[in-house]
Amino acid sequence: MSKSGIKLVAELSGVSPATVSRTLSNPEIVSTKTRERVLAAIEQCGYTPNRFGASLRTQKSGSIVVIIPDITNSFNAGIIRSIEDTAAKAGYSVLLGDTQRDADKVKHYAAMVRSGQVDGIILFSQHLPFDVQPGTTIEQLPPIVNSCEPLNIDDVCQVMINNVDAAKMAVNHLISLGHRRIGAITGNMDAPSSTDRLTGYKLALEQAGIAFDPDLITNGDYMIASGKFAATKLLQLAKPPTAIFCFSDNIAYGAMSALHDHNIKVPDEMSVVGFDDTEYSAYMNPPLTTVHQPLVEIGQNCMELLLAQLEHKPIRHRYVELPVELKVRGSTGPYRP
Repeated sequence: MSKSGIKLVAELSGVSPATVSRTLSNPEIVSTKTRERVLAAIEQCGYTPNRFGASLRTQKSGSIVVIIPDITNSFNAGIIRSIEDTAAKAGYSVLLGDTQRDADKVKHYAAMVRSGQVDGIILFSQHLPFDVQPGTTIEQLPPIVNSCEPLNIDDVCQVMINNVDAAKMAVNHLISLGHRRIGAITGNMDAPSSTDRLTGYKLALEQAGIAFDPDLITNGDYMIASGKFAATKLLQLAKPPTAIFCFSDNIAYGAMSALHDHNIKVPDEMSVVGFDDTEYSAYMNPPLTTVHQPLVEIGQNCMELLLAQLEHKPIRHRYVELPVELKVRGSTGPYRP
């Protein structure tokens, strides 16, 4: 924004030019009332702050990058929306690095923070996207927050759920309905979230006194097509399951499509449970019973932890575990012999 532009905004909002500058560069230190007056004046004028010029003065880009494995996945979209909302309130822009699980792309996006193109990283991966030398401390790493797939590195800020307990919750629901032959369609088995959900599945069966049958496990990749393919394989068993626990809602959508193709009624002939509670799940036919992940809270916590690092504020908890709940809807029903 030009100097005359700042003066005009100051006149319209009834504050000093210095207050306008503070509102643009450090909105968190300005009162809500003042910030709203300044932003309203900026909108009235039609001015856009010159972020490039600000970055030269502050040595900050004013942007962060979110590195995700698949931008088309509705689960990721829900978290990204929340990250962007929280970032915008703090004056940051969000760049999206859609890697399609390509390690070279992950490193490319991570390198942006080293070159000063972005100030920090929010990562959806179990692998740190740059080499770390032995003895490296957290203070020597770029500002980074990890989510959804845990990193086995001490002190890196992480926002997670308990996937073992969440899977047990889903399977226990099916057991409570009388199901004993429960199939499972996994996600990518190189992902900790998937291995943890499989652990939870097995624990629920064990605690209910139900023998584990490896024939009832079929691997998918968290996407719709894999759910349809895997469910079709389960239906081809000599003794198919009466219920299916899907490791994501996308998998569940595919599974329900396969069941429809085979004229199997949900839940009368087969119960289905998903995982994530993305926005489409409540509108399926029938509505999908699923483990609700708090997508908004995941995004908010990720961005708030990153902001604390960017602004050199104390961090009370570097590991945040958020609660989940089971949303019981129409896709699950009692076992019918």
